[in-house]
Amino acid sequence: MTPVPTLKRPCLTLFLPVLAFGMSGCAGNAPLATVDAVDLQRFMGAWYVHAYTPLLVDHNAVNPVEHYHLCPDGVIATTYQFRKGSADGRLRTFTPRGTVHDTATNAEWRMQFVWPFKAPYLIVGLDEDYGGTVIGHPNRKYLWIMHRSSEVDPARLQRHLDLARELGFDLDRVVSARHDWDAEPERRAYLEALPHGAPFTYR
Repeated sequence: MTPVPTLKRPCLTLFLPVLAFGMSGCAGNAPLATVDAVDLQRFMGAWYVHAYTPLLVDHNAVNPVEHYHLCPDGVIATTYQFRKGSADGRLRTFTPRGTVHDTATNAEWRMQFVWPFKAPYLIVGLDEDYGGTVIGHPNRKYLWIMHRSSEVDPARLQRHLDLARELGFDLDRVVSARHDWDAEPERRAYLEALPHGAPFTYR
């Protein structure tokens, strides 16, 4: 695999994911701007997480994938799946429900892990070819950089890291995710054959 730029590992958060995601932004932070517009249909499908701010549940995630499926009622069925610790580690799957909060741009969502709590989900970077995206929380403590390919493009990733820094994210808290799909041929084959935007059923 192409080497990923070295990123420092942050201290393990002590908060549960719902509490962490649900925290409002600090009063001193300027509002976090999103991209101007998102084509929801193009945004659906599988994204490979290449850099992220770990929570308690996904510390040391291997082969992390985020998948979106737009349901007829407008709910975005979301699946976040990864191996814990190694490519043959325990398969962890989380299925929050997303909703579009800003329908003018489709770039601001809310993610619900546990009712009735909803966490802000902001699309702050999106490549024109929909090959890469940057997701952030308004408090700038949580960041996800995702690409359509499991093989990282160093130039694309660096561009996204530079954007995150410009937006005020602390990259010392961000880690690079390890991808070793040769050790997971079955799940890799499923992802490669999955039609764009179809529901995600691998368990």
